[in-house]
Amino acid sequence: MKAGIESLNIYCGSASLDVAELARVRKLNNERFSNLLMIQKTVPMVYEDPISNGVNAAKPIIDGLTPHERASIDMVITCSESGIDFGKSMSTYIHHYLGLNRNCRLFELKNACYAGTAGLQTAINFVLSQAAPGRKALVVCTDTMRLTSVEDSVEMSFFEPSSGAGAVAMLVSDTPTVFQVDRGANGYYGYEVMDSCRPVPDKEAGNTDLSLLSYLDCCENSFKEYQNRVEGADYSDTFEYLVYHTPFGGMVKGAHRANMRRFKGAKPAEIEADFQKRVMPSLHYCQKVGNIMGGTTYLALASAIDNGRFDRPRRVGVFSYGSGCCSEFFSGIVTPESQAKLRELNLAGHLEDRYCLSMEEYEETFGENANIRFGTKDYVVDRSRFAKAFRHVEGKGRLVLSEISNFHRKYEWV
Repeated sequence: MKAGIESLNIYCGSASLDVAELARVRKLNNERFSNLLMIQKTVPMVYEDPISNGVNAAKPIIDGLTPHERASIDMVITCSESGIDFGKSMSTYIHHYLGLNRNCRLFELKNACYAGTAGLQTAINFVLSQAAPGRKALVVCTDTMRLTSVEDSVEMSFFEPSSGAGAVAMLVSDTPTVFQVDRGANGYYGYEVMDSCRPVPDKEAGNTDLSLLSYLDCCENSFKEYQNRVEGADYSDTFEYLVYHTPFGGMVKGAHRANMRRFKGAKPAEIEADFQKRVMPSLHYCQKVGNIMGGTTYLALASAIDNGRFDRPRRVGVFSYGSGCCSEFFSGIVTPESQAKLRELNLAGHLEDRYCLSMEEYEETFGENANIRFGTKDYVVDRSRFAKAFRHVEGKGRLVLSEISNFHRKYEWV
């Protein structure tokens, strides 16, 4: 019995920011900034939110299905740590704007940056259970981090250059063309730690150093549990590519270095060569988007599939981490067909087709962001405020937020 990702697509907004320019203006230590391995970050526009991003990521997948295949979607799972309501699931909006069958489970999972993996594994287990043979699940990982003042950005320091916005949509089924999971090959590791949290919906808090230590601890111990469950698993030889949850590239490089020392006794030159070969392909898209929380691991997976060498089937190891904390190491197979199917969606082209904001334009978004905080009751979006960025959406059949009326979010296709 096979299960995994049949189709995968991303949507990472219409505007970006050069983070080297951000670091210069914020007077960040250049050596520390370079360790982030960041190039750009997505900046959420006022007409973009987790729902519009999620729909825009999923729509090309849904448009490629036959009517029978669309009707076979039994679940829509949204995965996020920045949802728009404590009760109402974003999956209801996404299901509606995609025009899916009403005989469908609609629910949301919240678990920091692990949320996407929680959703994916829930969908995979639904398929493997054969409770409804031939049925599919749509998993949409969508998160947005909005800054509302310059004071916020200064306080967040090195968090600001790596915070992003975007969505990853995955269709999960028993025809896993893009990524076939290794059934039963999962190592879990989690415990209570206050490394990062959201005490209120619009603010991130925590201890940066503790977060790094927790990430490293989980990266080691989730793989040890994977080894316990998968006979003969080797950190180097078993996986031809590795994908990590990517808050920023430097964190991934540190984790890979630590595990290569721990599990292989590797020396610095060997570690660097291995990083460039097996890990770097997964970082290209994350370097241009930033951390999109629950979807980041799958943005990295998309990057690995798009940019790796898959002239034959190759095994990919995946490490997922969410603060608080929960982690998982699992694996799957990517084939030449996987890469061909993903490349049809031109993910790299999408990331290139974003308007690059000036620092002045970037900071202008803060005031608008303050108007659409979590719990906003009424608001009408003025798209003319960011007309240059909006041109990168207009005429492309994308969904945008138009207003909030008595808490109800309304969208339109442009």
